[in-house]
Amino acid sequence: MRQAGAGLAAASTPARGRGDGGQASGSTREKILDVALDLFTDQGFDGTSMREIAGRLGITKPSIYYHFASKEDILLALHTRTHELSKAALSRLASQPLTLHTWGSALDELLDPMAAHRKLFLMHDRNQAAVEKLHRKDHEDEHDDFQQRLQQALADPSLSLRDRVRMACSLGAVFGCLFTAGDAFGDVPGAELGSLVRDAVRDLMTGRSAAQA
Repeated sequence: MRQAGAGLAAASTPARGRGDGGQASGSTREKILDVALDLFTDQGFDGTSMREIAGRLGITKPSIYYHFASKEDILLALHTRTHELSKAALSRLASQPLTLHTWGSALDELLDPMAAHRKLFLMHDRNQAAVEKLHRKDHEDEHDDFQQRLQQALADPSLSLRDRVRMACSLGAVFGCLFTAGDAFGDVPGAELGSLVRDAVRDLMTGRSAAQA
């Protein structure tokens, strides 16, 4: 992947909370989000009550309602965290011509924060129906807009079919390993997993293995 995109691996992580389901820290609002992330991932959005979130934190339900009007608002805040992880890279990708090189650079930049906060994306994947319901309420968001632009780009005949297929497959490799695989790699540190995924994606993008690079 370093061949397709140069030197953009050191992406920043979001300022809000830990986002990885570990011990909550920071403000009460962020503690609520971190605990909700654990519960929504482990037992689902529908299977989690506000009372459980409050009990895990040792606070009262009214304390939660001071920060969030509803459980849906908590889910929306967690959904927004995914945008914060990718916003800079996606904005940069949208501002320049889409090529195999710029696509590789964007994925390279996204990998580290996505690997470090993979539980956030796993929660998203396990609660797709609840997230889609939020989308219906709030209409189209910037993530939906990016997906549409991405689909249009991958269908752009000015890019070679070979490049378009490699770009689509590389995105699938990232999401497949970090999120669709569930807890299969849960004991692997984020930095190590990100490095291994980067090698795999580079193989897809360049057609060369790590040993050949």
